[in-house]
Amino acid sequence: MSINRIKSGAVGLGLDYIGQEAGKHVEFMSDDHIVGAKLALFLGGALLVIRRDDDPDIPWPGHLDLPGGGREAGETAEVCVLRETREEVGLRLGVDALVYRRDYTRPHGTVAFFAAHLPIDAAGQVVFGDEGQGWMLMAAGDFVACDDAVPHFREQVAAYLSHLSGAGR
Repeated sequence: MSINRIKSGAVGLGLDYIGQEAGKHVEFMSDDHIVGAKLALFLGGALLVIRRDDDPDIPWPGHLDLPGGGREAGETAEVCVLRETREEVGLRLGVDALVYRRDYTRPHGTVAFFAAHLPIDAAGQVVFGDEGQGWMLMAAGDFVACDDAVPHFREQVAAYLSHLSGAGR
């Protein structure tokens, strides 16, 4: 697998927010309990993943990860994941691009997991940020099966893929 680098930054069940239509605003419950957010970002049919730094002082060093991170004070989960995505891969998405949300309880708090789908040409707009070793596109099924992907994100992507297959998409 080739990594692109362009420099110029206990799964629990929660609530599902599924099927948001473009141009339709969906009200979410308060996000005060949310500590962070992650995004399964599909460009064309491929999943955008980030190779984490090899720093032994961070969780899951060297593993494949998804865009996202910690929520800042006052941010909604949506604003958090959109900001983190912009910082990490340079893509500016609107909240209307988020088509799925599921909250997962993790040992350090609740994390919102989102999914979005963009055309493949968005890959040409990726500008890799300051964190991680690089980014790449891979089949979502390969990510789910990959031993060096962060395990709980593998499970969350698998749950989303299962949702898609059940939704007839």
